[in-house]
Amino acid sequence: MSGWLPTAPCTPGACVEPAGAPVALPRAVLRVAAVTALLLVGITLCPLARGSARRGGRIPAQWVARWSRRVVRAAGVGTRITGAPAPDGGLLIVANHVSWLDIALLAAVRPARMLAKAEIGRWPVAGALAARGGTLFIERDRPRALPAAVAAVARALRSGAAVAAFPEGSTWCGRAHGPFHRAVFQAALDAGVPVLPVRLRYRQHGAGPSTAAAFVGEDTLAASLWRVARTRGLVAEVDVLPVIPVGAHPDRRSLARAARPLTTEPARAHAALVTPRPVGEDRDTAGAG
Repeated sequence: MSGWLPTAPCTPGACVEPAGAPVALPRAVLRVAAVTALLLVGITLCPLARGSARRGGRIPAQWVARWSRRVVRAAGVGTRITGAPAPDGGLLIVANHVSWLDIALLAAVRPARMLAKAEIGRWPVAGALAARGGTLFIERDRPRALPAAVAAVARALRSGAAVAAFPEGSTWCGRAHGPFHRAVFQAALDAGVPVLPVRLRYRQHGAGPSTAAAFVGEDTLAASLWRVARTRGLVAEVDVLPVIPVGAHPDRRSLARAARPLTTEPARAHAALVTPRPVGEDRDTAGAG
């Protein structure tokens, strides 16, 4: 494996903390079944959607956003979205990366083509859905493939599409954050499109920040899904932050540096992070409890 690959020190054993009394086993099983069913529906409908797009049709963005929210809801996770609606046209959406749920949460903000590591394309069920949904894959262990990936992202942005990326390059537990790698910001500069930072956080009603949704280290997708399904009162907070306009930063280094502080919170002591703090009313409630 190449030494340049982004890595995080987060692991399930070190970072994922007990989330209180779990939901009943039958309910957790139903949640997993519901998520799987929705993903299968997405796989089935993706070819029809792409065929409609080639014929000049357009799948309403609100349909995609609604389906994405239902995936999150089926897992038993509530959603709270704050901030202004995402603008139309070519747009690079960047966010911190905690969980496999992040993909659906960004799609709820604005449907976009994802930039993802090639390994995701080999996941069962979800990988097929990602491929059929137009995901742009990057071979992270092939540095020479990076310019072609950046060029592909720039072409998608110039066409008026939104592209969503996680510049940390790896999932973190949500209490710690990684640096933003700069390459994807070059695509935004090349295409002349704005950047939309989004901050993702996971909390529990009455229990403050939670790492239950983290998909880190040696976690498998199945293990992470099961942990989420058994967690009571989990809420995803999605903060849509101010757009960074075209021309605000002259190079990818300064653009990445500007976007990263918006998507992270200042480091705080561990004790402060686990201090209970109430979560406000959900904009979209989902199976909490």
